[in-house]
Amino acid sequence: MDDKRFWVGLTLVRGIGAVRLQALINHFGSAADAWQGSSDQLRAAGLGAKVIERLIEARKTIDLDQLWDKIAAQGIKIMTWDDELYPPRLKEIQQPPPVLYVRGELLPEDHFAVAIVGTRRVTSYGRQVAEELAAFLAANGVTVVSGLAHGVDAVAHSAALKAGGRTIAVLGSGVDRIYPPENRALAEQMMTRGALISDYPVGAAPEAANFPPRNRIISGLSLAVIVVEAGETSGALITAGFAAEQGREVFAVPGSILAPQSKGANRLIQNGALPLLTPADLMQALNLTRVGAQKSARKILPADEVEAQLMNMLGNEPMHVDEIRNQTGLPVERVSAALVMMELKGMVRQVGGMNYVAVREVQSGYSA
Repeated sequence: MDDKRFWVGLTLVRGIGAVRLQALINHFGSAADAWQGSSDQLRAAGLGAKVIERLIEARKTIDLDQLWDKIAAQGIKIMTWDDELYPPRLKEIQQPPPVLYVRGELLPEDHFAVAIVGTRRVTSYGRQVAEELAAFLAANGVTVVSGLAHGVDAVAHSAALKAGGRTIAVLGSGVDRIYPPENRALAEQMMTRGALISDYPVGAAPEAANFPPRNRIISGLSLAVIVVEAGETSGALITAGFAAEQGREVFAVPGSILAPQSKGANRLIQNGALPLLTPADLMQALNLTRVGAQKSARKILPADEVEAQLMNMLGNEPMHVDEIRNQTGLPVERVSAALVMMELKGMVRQVGGMNYVAVREVQSGYSA
């Protein structure tokens, strides 16, 4: 039996979020054992009486096999933290969603992603800017992420597809409940060159309370968030806030000081967001000018023993090239050459001063 169905079951229990699910898996060793645990075992794992009561009730009322068959019949894939293709950038955020429901396909190349968000009441100016930005990013191999809403979101998704690129929508409902329904045809197109994803279960309605939390996933998937147009209370500002907390770059498109749709975006610039004047500025600021070269290098340059050794050593904390050389015992020129190649392949990133961190979406294919 696929262990993922137990992940799904556990996340359906109110009170079991990312932190508690991790604690359960750490304690039991697997989601299956956690789902089947006794009251005493669940208590020992740190669950309170109310949550234990809800979990036991869920085991009585939810037929996991039947639910799994329903999910599979709709062509929905389940992705957990344990999946190799779980977006590595998303895994870095605080409390990443343990389960993602996916229609379409997430690919390693979606690591190069930028979010474009904004108002539902987009002006002709905002529409033109969103179209040009999305088309430019798509043409340069960058996946466009947004939320499938009316206005800026839909414009960005459509423009990315028209440019032949990939695009991902993060929903505030189950992936089987397309919202708004007027964008159903657009969603169908996206599933052929991108994906619809959600951390809400199948059948979940698009309730207003769902949308602010889903915005953390939009920013979490992305290198940066671009706010095209946004009023003073726009949900796009929530996405920008999550992006800042997650250490992502926030860009805002300047607009007329008289236009209500630009008040939020202009305020972001006033508070430190980078004003976006041309698409090329974005590519330069994010060092995305080499996306094509990085993707090609991944395909044509195989990993070797040195790369494997360096990948095992590097993590999220910056490590200086001298320390890397000392720990490996390899000549500095060998280490430097390997790091240059690994950076081209997108396996590591230099964070200044000859310090390197690993980019974990690429794993070495070398085995000793």
